[in-house]
Amino acid sequence: MCGIVGAVAERNVTAILIEGLKRLEYRGYDSAGLAVIDKASIVRERRSGKVKELEAAVEQAQVNGHIGIAHTRWATHGAPTQDNAHPHVSGDVAVVHNGIIENYEELRTELRVQGYVFVSQTDTEVVAHLVHRELEKTQELLAAVKEAIKHLDGAYALGIIHASEPERLIAVRQGSPLVVGLGIGENFIGSDQLALLPVTNRFIYLEDGDVIELRRESVIIYDRYDSVVQREATELDAQLHHSDKAGYRHYMLKEIYEQPQAIQRTLEGRIQESGLINEQAFGGNAAEVFAKVKHIQIIACGTSYHAGYVARYWFEGIAGISCNVEVASEYRYRTSVLPADTLFVTISQSGETADTLAALREAKKQGILASLCICNVPTSTLVRESNLSFITHAGPEIGVASTKAFTTQLVALMLLVLSAGKARGLAAETEIRIVRQLQNLPVVLDSVLAMDKAIERIAEEFGEKHHTLFLGRGAQYPVAMEGALKLKEISYIHAEAYPAGELKHGPLALVDHDMPVVAIAPNNDLIDKLKSNLQEVRARAGVLYVFADHKVLITPEPGLKVFPMPSVADEVAPIVYTIPLQLLSYHVAVIKGTDVDQPRNLAKSVTVE
Repeated sequence: MCGIVGAVAERNVTAILIEGLKRLEYRGYDSAGLAVIDKASIVRERRSGKVKELEAAVEQAQVNGHIGIAHTRWATHGAPTQDNAHPHVSGDVAVVHNGIIENYEELRTELRVQGYVFVSQTDTEVVAHLVHRELEKTQELLAAVKEAIKHLDGAYALGIIHASEPERLIAVRQGSPLVVGLGIGENFIGSDQLALLPVTNRFIYLEDGDVIELRRESVIIYDRYDSVVQREATELDAQLHHSDKAGYRHYMLKEIYEQPQAIQRTLEGRIQESGLINEQAFGGNAAEVFAKVKHIQIIACGTSYHAGYVARYWFEGIAGISCNVEVASEYRYRTSVLPADTLFVTISQSGETADTLAALREAKKQGILASLCICNVPTSTLVRESNLSFITHAGPEIGVASTKAFTTQLVALMLLVLSAGKARGLAAETEIRIVRQLQNLPVVLDSVLAMDKAIERIAEEFGEKHHTLFLGRGAQYPVAMEGALKLKEISYIHAEAYPAGELKHGPLALVDHDMPVVAIAPNNDLIDKLKSNLQEVRARAGVLYVFADHKVLITPEPGLKVFPMPSVADEVAPIVYTIPLQLLSYHVAVIKGTDVDQPRNLAKSVTVE
């Protein structure tokens, strides 16, 4: 979601702030701004639109300062206008904020009565006014911030500067991610470590309730009990977190093509020479936990939810363990009953997804056997708060529409299924057979990626369409859901997915010559059923695009295009059949001229409800 960058240094920090914002663009945003202290005054520039527009304004105004805060905003409260862009100012206080202040309307009313004038529609402006109000009493920024946040309900990460105190920056983390970057004679804050990698590779990952006093030569952290605490610094390999387009037109296309290598990294170190899974893949006592598991509860959002939905078929069909999958935002707001000995599995690319984290915390209160997360970021909050974890090693994913995060999550989930199944008597021969299929995936995916040009050609037929239907059966149904999500995310074409057997129960009413129907047809025990469903579409003049195992006898004809797919084991077919749907969505979006990597209204890391 929104991005924060802050810096205290001996040098001018404006270039650092702008570069940090550029590196946060992938998160999704609609306005940007920064504020620095120059000659005991707050100097602020804000612009709606892209960071490059802010950069031009900063250069033209020759903004300079040794301390500053910057922000990319993804609109929640108020339209994406310049007045609503951060930083927000009250007197000589400037604030940037990620998250949502839930009681902002109550605070807004209270502050208005006290004479404060609001110039934006945002919830953030109340924070600036609260800090200003408390400064009138204390005359000291740190004390004012500590008092102000006592009035806030919700999730927030804050960066705050005060013109009368040009040597320090105050930051707060409560429910929204924030890290401290450690330099030599300079220190930084960021909502994402990627924003700060040009200036440091040493980071402190903050905990909820932390209040931070940042100076050039020191970082002091106060915990929720107002005690000074030491948090361990972590050094990252900046090269591993580096990402550019490497000659590709878009990050999304690059990341689609990176999937064979990403899957290799996911498997690396997790498989023994015997072909069995390394017992340490999920953590030190994972085998002991798996031996007690009687039920799996998977919680995730968006693409990660689809990965979990695929895994439900695997857990029950391969491991013989009952499994339920639920969207995190629904789970946390209903009364749920977890069976005894439940392994609570969360899936998140960033490890900072607000709804998923909240669901985990709620489940812990209910009582669970253990929690396990599948994540791409080892330093994330979700990893830190889970008993067990599996890091996918997918590498940076900059495109908002997830690709390699999804396929590496599926690989990780299959390893989890096999590991949990082993504790329930899954035969070693079955484990080794499926593991070999996973290890062969990079070669198979390379052959699927070779279909790119053929998919690009047929993408033109979607350019003027307004709706698309995706069909799948069994574990391919959630893959169809993921295909529909990709198409709607980046091409803005309305797309829905259905189990193919549900056509006659309603969706068939939508089918005509103007409604493309995309079907997934691996060679499994449901193929004859699927063929019958496809005939139902053809009988209604529907235009079919079928990705089918090359051994499946589906004959192309006018209105029926068939794309031969390699023959693969049914267990790994969902991973393989995901790739052509990603390519189709990508090429349709390019034809329609949308912003592929940063689609409108969307954000990469959803850190608010």
